[in-house]
Amino acid sequence: MKIKSAEFEISNSDPSRCPDTNRPEYAFIGRSNVGKSSLINMLTERKGLAKTSQTPGKTLLINHFLINNEWYIVDLPGYGYARRGKDQRDQLQRLITGYIAQREQMTCLFVLVDSRIKPQRIDLEFMQWLGENGVPFAIVFTKLDKLGRNAGLDAVDRYKHELLNTWEELPPIFLTSSEDGRGREELLNYIDNINRSIANQ
Repeated sequence: MKIKSAEFEISNSDPSRCPDTNRPEYAFIGRSNVGKSSLINMLTERKGLAKTSQTPGKTLLINHFLINNEWYIVDLPGYGYARRGKDQRDQLQRLITGYIAQREQMTCLFVLVDSRIKPQRIDLEFMQWLGENGVPFAIVFTKLDKLGRNAGLDAVDRYKHELLNTWEELPPIFLTSSEDGRGREELLNYIDNINRSIANQ
């Protein structure tokens, strides 16, 4: 898939105010500082499209980016930032679960995981919730450039092994790096195949 255009459309804190269209939406989510904005910029080849922040947990908005005038990338807030107050954590949970559970246009959720960090309880529990609620999702390992090739593959294999303790079948898995562009073609082809399937229905 070639990205011909990528434009910011809207930010909001209420899932009911998301764009009123039938275009497929591919949402990206992960713990704070997992490299979500950098990955979106890499996929679209637009360096400043998604704003990266040096302050983890800063974003509390749903951001829609219109791609090729056909589908959306949706940047969801990062979760798991320890310094959030309880009220802000509750607000964030309502925002995320409201969008994921209620947004019919949400076609696939990409859960980002830092490849350098061992499986975290918050990620595992979140994926379990997705599975229990029938939410279509894929796992995207980020920052593979920070590890050697073998070390990166070993880290991903260990993560898969952990998941298989509770999952009979794993969701699609992608290995990426925003620095060297790794995984870009695979992710975009995956999205393109889903879009084609929807168009042929």
